Amino acid sequence: MAWDFSTDPEFEDKLKWMRGFVRDEIIPLETLDIDRETFARITAPLKEQVKEQGLWAAHLPPELGGGGFGQVSLGLMHEILGQCRYAPGIFGNQAPDSGNAELLAIGGSPEQKERWMHPLLRGEVRSCFSMTEPGAGADPTLLSTRAVLDGDEYVINGHKWFSSNAMNSDFLIVMVVTDPDAAPYQRASMIVVPTDTPGVDVVRDIPVMDHPEIGGELYGGHAEVVYRDVRVPVENLVGNPGDGFKLAQQRLGPGRIHHAMRWLGQSRRAFDMLCERAVSRSAGGSRLADKQMVQDMVASSSADMQAARLLTLHAAWTMDQVGASNARIEIAQIKYWGAKVLHDVIDRAIQVHGSLGFSGDLPLEQMYRAARAARIYDGPDEVHKESVARRILRGYTPVDVPTEHVPTRTEAARVKFAEYLDLSTANA
Repeated sequence: MAWDFSTDPEFEDKLKWMRGFVRDEIIPLETLDIDRETFARITAPLKEQVKEQGLWAAHLPPELGGGGFGQVSLGLMHEILGQCRYAPGIFGNQAPDSGNAELLAIGGSPEQKERWMHPLLRGEVRSCFSMTEPGAGADPTLLSTRAVLDGDEYVINGHKWFSSNAMNSDFLIVMVVTDPDAAPYQRASMIVVPTDTPGVDVVRDIPVMDHPEIGGELYGGHAEVVYRDVRVPVENLVGNPGDGFKLAQQRLGPGRIHHAMRWLGQSRRAFDMLCERAVSRSAGGSRLADKQMVQDMVASSSADMQAARLLTLHAAWTMDQVGASNARIEIAQIKYWGAKVLHDVIDRAIQVHGSLGFSGDLPLEQMYRAARAARIYDGPDEVHKESVARRILRGYTPVDVPTEHVPTRTEAARVKFAEYLDLSTANA
């Protein structure tokens, strides 16, 4: 099947508008030291402009208030939005809200969609995805948070951390064990829990490399949350009991595509800074651009980004053609390769800028700190590499003698072409 990443002229016009809008209206916000209320006042009219363009919540179908774009188109959009951490929120598709909206669109009841999904899409509420635990990160089969059915309610007890945006959320989607005796991937379920439910204790935002100083984050932190005898109606269960892992995969697949394309946007911004510095700065009697080691950085970064872009677009195209469940190798590959490219390009840009790149006078140091997380969230590199290798190796069969063993192949070739070889010998 031929690959085709093309888009129609009308969509190309949308991308052109997005590039100018992000560059001129959103990126300048990075330089301001403002509180959440001021940020909301500034961005409210920007969100209206996005809605007027028909680009709000583009990840969902039109009947759910989204744009109805396929994964290739969404990938190209996220490449632009990735230039600035504020851009996804202004376009109504910031994590974890975008993934939670998709999750509710897939598995939510009509009542759940009306109460939580539609307000989320309208930007009226914020949400949290609460899955990771101190004892369960890369392997979610180790989850210990329990939800026990008691009459017409679930009673939840457990300890989560790195629950993104919990401190600012109106509701949490919590992954819990509902049947500890079931098969490992049928034990867990997802339940919607309003944040103000008695027993929900959002303890703190955990300091991380991305924002080590707690307080004032405009885009949400990563919280520690304790659930103590939290009671919610059974109607808050998303999908059916035991659907937790299936829903998580449906939520995370598209999210990884969007992450990888946003990383490309961030990489491109760092690459532009690298190249600008190379042609502007001189040392040792010549420009940095004339130094072979700097040229290597430019050439390597360009090739790395192009490879990541093609991998990501191919994964998006595959999802559009056959669905996320049939694109697991492609999705896993972009997760670890895209994260590596993001880190490496930013690192080279810092190196070329020297002490200036290391300072807060350029955005590179913050970009570098944020980039380190890319190799961890949505599954660490090692898990994705193991998954890719395992799936690839399923297509190979053990043999006693290597298939390419030359003596064995020679004997087989002699038998195959014996008629011609005999004739050649006779003529000789």
